[in-house]
Amino acid sequence: MSKIRGMRGFLASSIGVTCAAALALPLTPPALAATARPVPAAEAGRPASHAGTPAMTATDRRAAEPSAAGSTQSLPLEPLTRDRATPSAPAEQGLPRRAVRHFSLVGVVWDDPDAELHGRVQVRTRTAGTGTWSGWQDVETHNADHAADPDTPERASGRVRGATAPLWVGDSDGVELRVRSESGDPAAGPGHTAGARNLPAAPPLPSGLRLELVDPGEDDDAALGAEEGPRAAGAPNAGTSGATEAVAATESSAANAGLAPLGATEIAALSRTETEREYLALNSGELTERQLRAKPYVGPRPGIVTRRGWGADEGLRESGFRYTKKVKAAFVHHTASGNNYSCSQVPSLIRSIYRYHVKSMGWRDIGYNFLIDKCGKIYEGRAGGVAKPVLGAHTLGFNSKSMGIAVLGTYGATKPSKSAVKAVARLTAWKLGLHRVNPKGKTYLKSAGSNLHRKGKKVRLNVISGHRDGFKTECPGRKLYGKLGSARSKAAHYQGR
Repeated sequence: MSKIRGMRGFLASSIGVTCAAALALPLTPPALAATARPVPAAEAGRPASHAGTPAMTATDRRAAEPSAAGSTQSLPLEPLTRDRATPSAPAEQGLPRRAVRHFSLVGVVWDDPDAELHGRVQVRTRTAGTGTWSGWQDVETHNADHAADPDTPERASGRVRGATAPLWVGDSDGVELRVRSESGDPAAGPGHTAGARNLPAAPPLPSGLRLELVDPGEDDDAALGAEEGPRAAGAPNAGTSGATEAVAATESSAANAGLAPLGATEIAALSRTETEREYLALNSGELTERQLRAKPYVGPRPGIVTRRGWGADEGLRESGFRYTKKVKAAFVHHTASGNNYSCSQVPSLIRSIYRYHVKSMGWRDIGYNFLIDKCGKIYEGRAGGVAKPVLGAHTLGFNSKSMGIAVLGTYGATKPSKSAVKAVARLTAWKLGLHRVNPKGKTYLKSAGSNLHRKGKKVRLNVISGHRDGFKTECPGRKLYGKLGSARSKAAHYQGR
């Protein structure tokens, strides 16, 4: 490991202290990505210690594999049933149990971003090191509501794909998957098939189904404050040079100029007085004399981990930044990626979601503007500057003049932590305050088109809304959605209202 760190320091020193050189080969898009190496039948499904060779340690694996700096394995699904979709035999695709390179997050993608997967996706994974297989876990299938707005360059790029939500499974080296088409009957429970009650035949599965296995790469000591070169996790896009990645990293950090030094891993929290002074500095050119004399209702700036702090590979995303005019509303989401993560794993989890959004789903960057973990820590999401109105891809139809905040986890049946709800309140009190918006108020946003609000309709929303207020979806989960009233009140209190 010391040799690897020494190599990282040498590479980093050649391009500057604010960015990183790639330590892995460039990745190809999922449609062109090579599948994992064939696994002999004698090895498939067995723990690593039973595969005929000694299990590699984490150190050995990271040193030996070209994917050690982060990678995506993209595997085409296979038919699991001989019959095509009929009332008695719904379509079913998947992958038999197999050994693969290490990964920590899974998702399923398909060709058409407008196609919906009506069915059930379940996965089993093998824990690296122990060889223990998990039980079947459900993957959230309804993810089309997290996307760039229609008619935007990001949506019309030709790279965007349909996808499930990502699921965090931790360090794993084996996988088994099944995707089953099911009737859309609302009375039908999980696993219900058409035909039993003369229901319509289950719809066909989308074309081009692929399993995405994401390895986030290692956490780098530099991002955690050690005196070492910048982190090098993640390979740049195909054709991206180390110098180009260095420029992108510098630009990303510079977007927060005035809030933190170049290359900072965290933007420090400020007191109310310090924040009000910052507010005046950021808005002096836009405020009227009356507004300059009025009390600035802006909450104290919370501490925010920067993209460099969680180890973003700036070579993955599309270059440049895109902005909306202002921030009038905040949409709260959950990532639906499961709750089986520790707070120390969050940088890896965010890197995985980032890579899944860009490499697997074809977005220009991670979709959310901010992410919050269950310990209440706040992270910078899409690049462009935390104090600026960065255009995200979080609430289909309502990305303009809004920001997206994702609480890491799944909150349909699980209550969000008090720390996470408090962090939502602290973040919105500050960011909405910069735009002179009351967190307890109402606002109007024009829909760009969703399954809940037609294109062009002016929709009256809570300033702090749940994703489901703009799109027909379960997000941010029933339990988190029920806490938004508390978040609004706390945010207004932080603003001094």
